[in-house]
Amino acid sequence: MWLFSLFLIVPLIEIALFITVGGWLTLWPTLALVLLTGIVGTVLMRWQGLKVLSQLRGDMGQLKNPLSPLAHGALIVVAGLLLLTPGFFTDSIGFLLMVPQVRSFLIAQIGARVQVQSYGMAAGSARQDGLTVIDGEFFEVDENTPPRGPSGWTRD
Repeated sequence: MWLFSLFLIVPLIEIALFITVGGWLTLWPTLALVLLTGIVGTVLMRWQGLKVLSQLRGDMGQLKNPLSPLAHGALIVVAGLLLLTPGFFTDSIGFLLMVPQVRSFLIAQIGARVQVQSYGMAAGSARQDGLTVIDGEFFEVDENTPPRGPSGWTRD
């Protein structure tokens, strides 16, 4: 029911804001402002999206939890969609979502209500002392034995 209310209330707010702002600025400046917010929103989404993408790559390269950059990225996409949607109310929400502190606050609020489970895989079998045991075979290689194969790394 709340989603239906949202789809009903947001357009009504947008229409009221268009009429009010259009009364202050007249038609062409109002349309120019709507177009300008779409352009600025696209530039901001690209700039902040690339920033979050580089943070995600860094976290993945260091084997850190990528949840925070992914959540920021998702909110940046939502903000970009709101900024591309014509209207002053959706633009205001979109610009708010472009602020990293606002996104962090929202992520913290959502994270307090969501339980995240993670799963992992380990090579070999773990002993009770926490060390991982990897079974393998080895052959001693004599330095005088000629290399086998094109790489020269193996010898029989």
